[in-house]
Amino acid sequence: MQLNLMGLTYAEIELISGDDLVLVRRGYIQPENVKKMTVTALVDSGAYMLAINEQIKDELNLLKVDEQLAELADGSRVKLEIVGPVEVRFENRRANVDAMVLPGDSEVLLGAVPLEELDVVILPSEQRLVVNPASPDIAKKSLK
Repeated sequence: MQLNLMGLTYAEIELISGDDLVLVRRGYIQPENVKKMTVTALVDSGAYMLAINEQIKDELNLLKVDEQLAELADGSRVKLEIVGPVEVRFENRRANVDAMVLPGDSEVLLGAVPLEELDVVILPSEQRLVVNPASPDIAKKSLK
């Protein structure tokens, strides 16, 4: 599902606890017990990484792995928690990333790192996020 609001591009993505996926692979939990949720994210190529809010962090039981300074749109800098791992899924793509935790119920931002990892393309004129048409069946990476 895509939402179109005043020139902004939103995309529906699935966020999954990376730790839970490891526990499934090792036989410690069943697949139906993996913590996951579907969210509508602002596609923001100006943001560096995935940004989630505190509620999502808690629901997915994501653990703190670091802290980093983040520069906000107004130019201010704040120290934010980095949590992970998080698996991001969009259509037939998946990416494993860490996420910055924004305060309160802040909007989810899908930044440049997960966008590149997913190998997706923003179509600004249509306000849509799509799988890269040059590689529709599988994500493509450059190794040069």
